[in-house]
Amino acid sequence: MSDLKPWAISTVQVLQKFQVNPEKGLTEKMVPELVKLYGRNSISTQKPPSWIEIFIRQFKSLLVGLLALAAVVAFLTGDSLDAIAIILVLLVNSIIGFVTELRAVKSMESLRKMGQTLTRALREEKQILIPSEDLVPGDILILEAGDIVTADCRILESHNLTIDESALTGESVPVDKKSNIELEGNTSVSDRVNMLMKGTHITRGACKALVTSTGMNTELGQIASLTSSAKEEITPLEKRLDRLGRKLLWLTLFISMFIFVSGLLSGKDLVLMIQTAIALAVATVPEGLPIVATIALARGLWTMASRNALINKLSAVETLGATSIIVTDKTGTLTENKMTVSEIVTKEGFFSVEFNSDSKKLNLIDTNKTLVSFNGASDNIKNLVQVAGLCNDAQYEPGREAIGDPMEIALARFSYDLIDGSVDIKSMYPRQSEVPFDTETKMMASLHGFQGGIFIGVKGAPEAVFEKCKMDSSERELWLQRNKELAEQGHRVLAAAYKVNPKKDEEVYGELQFLGLIGLIDPARQDVPQSISLCHRAGIRVIMATGDQGGTAAKIAKDIGLPGDSLEPILGKDLEGEWNETIIKNLERTSIFSRVSPEQKLRLVEYYQKKQAVVAMTGDGVNDAPALKKADIGVAMGLRGTQVAKEAADMILKDDRFESIVYAIEQGRIIFSNIRKFVIYLLSCNISEVFVVGLASIFSSQLPITPLQILFLNLVTDVFPALALGMGAGDNSYLTKPPRGSDEKILEKPHWHFIFFYGSLMTATVLGVFYYFNVVQEAPFEKVVTLSFLTLGISQVFHVFNLRKSGSSLFFNEITKNIHVWGAIVFCLGLFVVSVLLPVLQKALGLVALSPQEWLTVLLCSFIPTLGQLVMRLK
Repeated sequence: MSDLKPWAISTVQVLQKFQVNPEKGLTEKMVPELVKLYGRNSISTQKPPSWIEIFIRQFKSLLVGLLALAAVVAFLTGDSLDAIAIILVLLVNSIIGFVTELRAVKSMESLRKMGQTLTRALREEKQILIPSEDLVPGDILILEAGDIVTADCRILESHNLTIDESALTGESVPVDKKSNIELEGNTSVSDRVNMLMKGTHITRGACKALVTSTGMNTELGQIASLTSSAKEEITPLEKRLDRLGRKLLWLTLFISMFIFVSGLLSGKDLVLMIQTAIALAVATVPEGLPIVATIALARGLWTMASRNALINKLSAVETLGATSIIVTDKTGTLTENKMTVSEIVTKEGFFSVEFNSDSKKLNLIDTNKTLVSFNGASDNIKNLVQVAGLCNDAQYEPGREAIGDPMEIALARFSYDLIDGSVDIKSMYPRQSEVPFDTETKMMASLHGFQGGIFIGVKGAPEAVFEKCKMDSSERELWLQRNKELAEQGHRVLAAAYKVNPKKDEEVYGELQFLGLIGLIDPARQDVPQSISLCHRAGIRVIMATGDQGGTAAKIAKDIGLPGDSLEPILGKDLEGEWNETIIKNLERTSIFSRVSPEQKLRLVEYYQKKQAVVAMTGDGVNDAPALKKADIGVAMGLRGTQVAKEAADMILKDDRFESIVYAIEQGRIIFSNIRKFVIYLLSCNISEVFVVGLASIFSSQLPITPLQILFLNLVTDVFPALALGMGAGDNSYLTKPPRGSDEKILEKPHWHFIFFYGSLMTATVLGVFYYFNVVQEAPFEKVVTLSFLTLGISQVFHVFNLRKSGSSLFFNEITKNIHVWGAIVFCLGLFVVSVLLPVLQKALGLVALSPQEWLTVLLCSFIPTLGQLVMRLK
């Protein structure tokens, strides 16, 4: 029955399809056959990767492969010390990545656990509690307020039934359900008012329902399959490092072969040239890059965690900084996910209801922006406020968890705050009885004792209440227009009425005195407008994709500051099938998508990714999980978010604040800038080494620096300044520029110019020292090598100061304010002193002691490349 659409046929027909008696239920003999036919009522899962698979995954990077190859070659040629050093770097880098990724393999497991509970079913004419996994299509369920729906069901009978579907559809308000209705076959999930969906829960009323789908055939199951099949994107940082690695591979082969051949042609020893070619191959690849990148990203992870943003994958730290589009859910993400009274309209006029941050209470404000107190209000307004609190089954008291329907809780709070202790309406108007809300009348009434008589309060759908009130046709038309205006502003609208001392046997809903309209809304979170403004300033487009109505979405979009020319919503049904030119044009313009399904959200993410956008998807519901996984960055809400959404996401906001997203974007941009700086730094140093050895091999029969000294510089002294650059805190300018393009490389042409310029400066300085002491001074060659080695190494350390941004102060900038940079400089200078003075290192590296004058010469010459800032600065 996979093609069955139970919402489109009558209850009699659907019972016939499943061959079940609604008064008896299934027999125990029928259940095993149905289990074989439909399977168990559970969400199937894919086997998560083992820890071995995750560990192996860490070695799939091209740069890691190059380093591993260099280690093998070094070992085969007898340079075991070099090989061990490279292998240690690889292991530390891989272990850090392995530990982080191991925590992010559970998203499908949370889907399987969702909905596991006991359910009351009718079998063999008896009501029994059975595990939800044992339900089968054809089961008759007996459900009431508070129950979780554990399978997709067709409602057979219902009484005042409302369902909270926010986790599945994004609808912020509980939905009224009914049984005696047939719908169109193409009715969307959010509009199937005669169906119950697995994973939702009942907020009010009771019902009898027939199970029509279980397990992976439910709407929740289809979302689970989308989540498992949605292909995870390789993050932009991974793509950039991979491209850089491919370039370095060819550069490495070319340089190594060139130096090897040129060295042989100039008469140098074959073994020496093999070792030099290997060392240059390793020098060309920045060995420190993987470990520095990993640690820089990990530090970003720790920094964001301190600001309530938890990262599941290291590379996601940087990717968020490249975000150009945020596709966000509305309910619980941009809004509070709780209803509140926003406006009332009475015969006295329009009044706004505003939250007072000082008193922490709601205030009534008239059109002149004047506060209207309860005692100073008209009798009509007083009665409206009292009816909101009396005709109400919710339990509300500040400081305690409210109980009841979200809309009634909002009305109870509205009444409580405005009365503010002026009267005790519960004592003044003791409840005697009530007429529960009914989907036919669309009203609710409560009867109260008052001064020896009866006070009746009524609330309900405006059209229904108008029909029962004493008003003429022109007055009714006026109030219908006001109701329409409120609805178009995104409000849920209720009408309030009352009457006192009705005649004997008089209908409760007859001859009512109309009080006014009450507009409720799920309000925007107070911190969102500022965050949206920061996103716009940073060149980030914010798009709302919600399951809610277009009018409601447009109202929230306006409140949070989305661009005014982009507030015309696109409906989910318009995204079905092939997209024509009009739809595609609107996709580039609008900021609102309403009544969208999980499949449509996923399709939107894919569309913007194909347009070269880096897409961040935020959400908190089950319905967001597939798009969260597909997006470049999935951002889940930690407080309101379902476990499904959290584990499908790359980042979880512990405080659900949009502000935290903006902070994470800023940190992501800073981290990428830091990564770019230390890549430039490392490659500048490597290029200088290549130039020094390459030019010396062509024009001299001796090399100014040995292979082991090159490895010492790359694996020891270069790493610490690069790591310090990776830990820079940035400045306030990172959210004032548009995001990087998805195809922007780590190194663009100006950066390569920078690398070769400063690499050449350091090369010229070292070769100058080499020539002066070797040819002019005719110093012992071991001392010449020592002077060349120290000049190259220390000039590389001081090169860190050349990485300041163009336009920044020479003495007060990101680099000089970075305490880690100063620590790295002191540590590296100490390493150079130790390498010369410590006999073991001195012998291993082929160094000799220097006089104070020679040390001074080295220091002064090492400062020469910093003068290059007069000619070129980092862009």
